[in-house]
Amino acid sequence: MGFIQEFKAFVQRGNVIDLAVGIIMGAAFGKIVASLVGDVILPPIGYLIGGVNFNDLQIVLSEAKTKAVDGYDKPAAVLKYGAFIQAIFDFLIISFCVFVLVKGVNRLQKAKEEKPKEPSNEEKLLMEIRDLLKQRNP
Repeated sequence: MGFIQEFKAFVQRGNVIDLAVGIIMGAAFGKIVASLVGDVILPPIGYLIGGVNFNDLQIVLSEAKTKAVDGYDKPAAVLKYGAFIQAIFDFLIISFCVFVLVKGVNRLQKAKEEKPKEPSNEEKLLMEIRDLLKQRNP
């Protein structure tokens, strides 16, 4: 099988398309959660703890230098721990949402599995024969 045909067969499998859709939806969901955390959740928390903006929380290791000895601008070396705190909130919210989603899917599958099956035609016929035999031989 040629490389192109092999690639075509690979792409046409259902789970590859499902994976692509999942990645796209996950990226979009990540942006929504990032906005929720950065624009809705953290500002009130920052306000409650004294007007702190988490994006401004940082430790400057070295200041920016313009036209340094070698003639190039050197950016500041900064530890942005506020952005890290925001990323932790993002992760916690996303993982909670995934947990709720998986729990819901598992509940639906469990309910689907618990439904009693309709007996097949053979089983119905055997039950009728059993009932008739019980009636003949009391």
